[in-house]
Amino acid sequence: MPSYWLMKSEPGVFSIDDLANCPNHTEHWDGVRNYQARNMMRDQMRKGDLVFFYHSSCKKTGISGIAKVVKEAYPDHTALDPDSAYFDPKSTIDNPRWFMVDIQFVEKFTHLVSLQRLKENPLLSDLPLVKRGNRLSIMPITATQWDEILTMAK
Repeated sequence: MPSYWLMKSEPGVFSIDDLANCPNHTEHWDGVRNYQARNMMRDQMRKGDLVFFYHSSCKKTGISGIAKVVKEAYPDHTALDPDSAYFDPKSTIDNPRWFMVDIQFVEKFTHLVSLQRLKENPLLSDLPLVKRGNRLSIMPITATQWDEILTMAK
């Protein structure tokens, strides 16, 4: 049985449409620089897990579609690239600090499931995304929350 996740990205940086347009509709999820999010990605995400793709820091924030994990965590090469915005001089080939997974496009929703709608749904009151102060770019979603959000996307 897969686990469920929500991953945030700014659509001006990387959107659900960008993922859909990648070769094989697949891309690595790089640039995570929060230890808690990294640990979830490295230690808990597995091939076959499903992901809600969330557009953040934009005019219309919300869940835009679904992806799935197609490759488990491996070292994030952007941490080693001095020209990358995600460069980390403390990360080395022998001792990587940061990891990424590969995700593949599954579906784009016809209508964005907005943050406001998520907050208004009493069945989602425990969703980490709607809790005050939660800034993680990756968070777990329960099977019940997943099903409720899918219902909202229809």
